[in-house]
Amino acid sequence: MPEAEAFYQREAPDRFLPTAYTRGPWDADSQHAGPPAALLGLAVEQRPDARPDMRTVRLTYEIMRPVPIRPLTVSTRVLRAGRSVELVEASLVPDGGKEAMRVTALLMKTAPDSVPQVSQARQLPGPEAVPAKSFFPVPWEQGYHTAMDLRFAAGSFLEPGPATAWMRMRVPLVAGEEITPLSRVLTAADSGNGVSAELDFHRYVFINADLTVGLHRHPEGEWVCLDARTTVDGAGIGLAESALYDEKGPLGRSTQSLYIAARP
Repeated sequence: MPEAEAFYQREAPDRFLPTAYTRGPWDADSQHAGPPAALLGLAVEQRPDARPDMRTVRLTYEIMRPVPIRPLTVSTRVLRAGRSVELVEASLVPDGGKEAMRVTALLMKTAPDSVPQVSQARQLPGPEAVPAKSFFPVPWEQGYHTAMDLRFAAGSFLEPGPATAWMRMRVPLVAGEEITPLSRVLTAADSGNGVSAELDFHRYVFINADLTVGLHRHPEGEWVCLDARTTVDGAGIGLAESALYDEKGPLGRSTQSLYIAARP
């Protein structure tokens, strides 16, 4: 496993080596879904035929299986190319395995200052106004939990119920490459179900099988805020919803469909 101070090292244009920073809190051999989600978003942004006047406004991820900490091959293809709207698919496959995650990204043409700007959302205390807090106890030293700076404006990992958490990447997504604003959002967005968990994670699993991120504005700055809450049905299905912010204000929303069950 590479030792770079980043989530990934790029071995080839479409091939990436995960570092220990990608490791999730539940399985020492699996990645947290945030870094591979950001890697797929980066593939959409960096594809050779990407248009500079198009902006990614919605990404829908299907998480088919846990992403192992093994080299990943990423591929993209355009599903629909239009003058004002594009639909792009990206997927990743670990060495020796099957496709683990896929995203369908919707992009729209932008024309700055062409329409009045309208945005409505409650104001949140910024990351500098709230104390830093650590993740819940994790049995290994290095992982996603050490690669992210975390500050709760409300709630915490150890308190059930809605929470408001500011998150910032401490390391780049890809070694030696600048972090894109979209990568900052996608690396954090998959944490919504974790920060707003309603059930004791020692007694229950609540696994998200998907992630949808919708953005009405281009992100700015290093910090991303998840104003998150989770709803649970007694049949074992849940939904985590997060209003997304940066320090300038609201960005969009994310949702995660949850499979919930008692631990064996």
